[in-house]
Amino acid sequence: MFTLTVNGREVTCEEDKKLIRFLRDDLHLMSVKDGCSEGACGTCHVIIDGKAVKACVPTVKRSEGKSITTVEGLSQEEKDAFVYAFGRTGAVQCGFCIPGMVICGKNLIDQNPNPTRDDIKNAIKNNICRCTGYVKIIDGIELAAKILRGEETIQAESADGQVGSDITRLDVAEKVLGTGLYADDYVMDDLLYASPIKSKYPRAIVKNIDASAALAMDGVVAVYTADDVPVNKVGHIRTDWDVLIPVGTTTRYTGDNICLVVAESEAILAEAKKAVQIDYEELEPVTDPREALKEDAPKVHSEGNMLTHEHLVKGDPEAARAKCKYIVSDHFKTPFTEHAFLEPECCISMPYKDGIKLITSDQGVYATRHEVSHMLDWPEERVYVENALVGGGFGGKEDMSVQHLAALVTYITGKKCKIKFTRQESIITHPKRHAADMEFTIGCDENGIFQFMQALIYFDTGAYASLGGPVLQRACTHAAGPYNYQNMDIEGYGVYTNNVPGGAYRGFGVCQSCFAIEALINRLADETGLSDWEIRYRNAIRPGQVLPNGQIADPSTALAETLEAVKPWFDSEKHVGLACGLKNAGVGVGLPDMGRCKMVVQDGLVYVQVGASDIGQGSRTVFWQMTVSATGLPADRIVVPSPSTEFAPNSGVTSGSRQTLVSGEAVRRAGTLLKNELDAGKTLADLEGQEFYAEYLAKTDPMGIDKPNPVSHVAYGYATHLVCLDDNGECYKVVAAHGVGKIVNPQALGGQIEGGVVMGLGYGLTEDYPLDNGVPKGKYGNIGLFKANKIPEIEVITIEKPGIEYAYGAIGVGELATIPTAPACQGAYYRLDGEFRKNLPLENTAYKKAKKKR
Repeated sequence: MFTLTVNGREVTCEEDKKLIRFLRDDLHLMSVKDGCSEGACGTCHVIIDGKAVKACVPTVKRSEGKSITTVEGLSQEEKDAFVYAFGRTGAVQCGFCIPGMVICGKNLIDQNPNPTRDDIKNAIKNNICRCTGYVKIIDGIELAAKILRGEETIQAESADGQVGSDITRLDVAEKVLGTGLYADDYVMDDLLYASPIKSKYPRAIVKNIDASAALAMDGVVAVYTADDVPVNKVGHIRTDWDVLIPVGTTTRYTGDNICLVVAESEAILAEAKKAVQIDYEELEPVTDPREALKEDAPKVHSEGNMLTHEHLVKGDPEAARAKCKYIVSDHFKTPFTEHAFLEPECCISMPYKDGIKLITSDQGVYATRHEVSHMLDWPEERVYVENALVGGGFGGKEDMSVQHLAALVTYITGKKCKIKFTRQESIITHPKRHAADMEFTIGCDENGIFQFMQALIYFDTGAYASLGGPVLQRACTHAAGPYNYQNMDIEGYGVYTNNVPGGAYRGFGVCQSCFAIEALINRLADETGLSDWEIRYRNAIRPGQVLPNGQIADPSTALAETLEAVKPWFDSEKHVGLACGLKNAGVGVGLPDMGRCKMVVQDGLVYVQVGASDIGQGSRTVFWQMTVSATGLPADRIVVPSPSTEFAPNSGVTSGSRQTLVSGEAVRRAGTLLKNELDAGKTLADLEGQEFYAEYLAKTDPMGIDKPNPVSHVAYGYATHLVCLDDNGECYKVVAAHGVGKIVNPQALGGQIEGGVVMGLGYGLTEDYPLDNGVPKGKYGNIGLFKANKIPEIEVITIEKPGIEYAYGAIGVGELATIPTAPACQGAYYRLDGEFRKNLPLENTAYKKAKKKR
């Protein structure tokens, strides 16, 4: 028996266990988030005897007799200060890291009521945030300190909630205080717990599964194999992903599920997994895309190793090449990278009505419903999917991970089931940013005007298709950059290997091709004698001009303005690099892309039902503001619930920076219908129970269409990022200038851009996903994630420019914010020391030393 004081109350624990498990499982203090249980992420910080400690590290025994404080134990004054400060500064996005940040902020303020920004950075240096880039969290702690020492006061919300106002996000309080529920936070009786056993090898024949020892253990319910799955294939676009690997067949990567163990408790489950014996015949994996395309290469899938092939030709590139004064070519490589969202994948499944209900963390409730119903061989209407709060995604939660496995247990047993990945299971399983091997060429005339470009791109799509086809498409369609020339020849291959799958990741393939083309432009600038800025400015796409894909740039196009915005720093700073980028909003290229909204009047409130996952980017707040603008109603009359297939219409997956524009336009249209009734003299009381439904199809032209100026995407955003290095090669400032159409919420927009910049810095300078012959070797603590004490100053410049007819002119910025940063880093180092680095993360820098040659 161990005695502790938790939030001022004496409590006892009968058995020794990790402190985090006692606080969450026994005391239900859900502000203590379980992000890794490895001491690496910081989401579980608590205060123990006046010191901020990660609760996943000490045991209850080591904590005996000590005083422990969680967010629940803060004084009301402290709670009010942090909620207000984090809301006012825009510190909250997905929110999963926030209680841990609050604890570290409180602990600092207790010891130093007037901390500097460097003090704050050091106080949270052991807390990872993947959404915000830390800037606004630092702002929030700084403001909270001012409030608590009496220099600032809490002010009433002054924004009216209209589009363009800085209204505080609607989910701030629940995320700051830890009262909002992520999937892992739901407490239910009579839960079963399940977990898959992963493959020991990237490529091996499963010879036998012996579960007899596990099944003999008390509390073990079942060990399911492929024979227990109604339809043993799922997949986001292509159904090529085995739910469980059948005996006698071959694994494709180490994240494959061999069998599914089900038990009555998590402790029993852990022991049962150890008792299952699996016999393998190990085979040599194929891990290189070019090798995988050879005739004698092992086949990852029976139909071959080619997932997809793209070949885009515009204009007459060979004739244009002949007219060039200068031509440069080179070979570039970029690695797999891990999303590292703070919340590991989790799902709870339960019997519901005539089917099954899933409470889950993903990026598309309808996509999950579609895949689960396919696996169960059920009509889709029998599967109900509801988002809990989602602790980040960045593309990594577009594919299913645990949802279908939890559903399978409920399908067979008729009981509730919870499945949660450990952090390491998450890292080895979900798809990553594609590794790329690229050959690029670009040429210009004597004045530096681009004439043509060519590219050959190999994407390692790993074991399964995931989003490999569309991601390769975006890499190819954006490979020429945001410039005014029309001759290109781009060929791309998406190739199956026995590596971890490549899938959706913030930037959606464009980060890879942008790195290559922007790096080459710097060499072309050297050939012409122009500056890196001047060559881009001469070629920058402007409204009315034709993009390389043939689409006419719309009036909102603001690339030239973003270049003008960074020019003062380009002229004044010593070692600078810059890069431009563009990114589509919406699915595009002729594919169906529908936003849908249903507004329901109930009890004097308007419920805005949109089946679009908010993964931290703030889409629920965006829809809230658009509803205020469309209806003219006060913000406190509007409610935007989390998406559920039971109540909200399908508005597609949160991907491709599409929700603000595509679903936002559906919201605007539905709000306009309601406004028409209000303008006719009706009140909300008169409209009780009525529904107002609208949808918006983002219509585009398919790739390869025989049309002079096809519309590939309904909108593009444009950006220029500039990176400044000191003489030691450390980045001390990034200037990020973005053309965004109409700004919906300035504060939220700034936070998206800052977060994207820091993620881009990681991609360029520090992050990697090491593999050894197909076997992942990285852990959350050593894959190079940027920390708060390492971030540079980030200056965000936003340029509003009308031109988009939909969603008040807003263009999503989530993906674009991370695209130009890595190539800007490359350019800065090139100007610092003259070394032209061709691989990411950049080597021989202040952040990463050159690899030793073997």
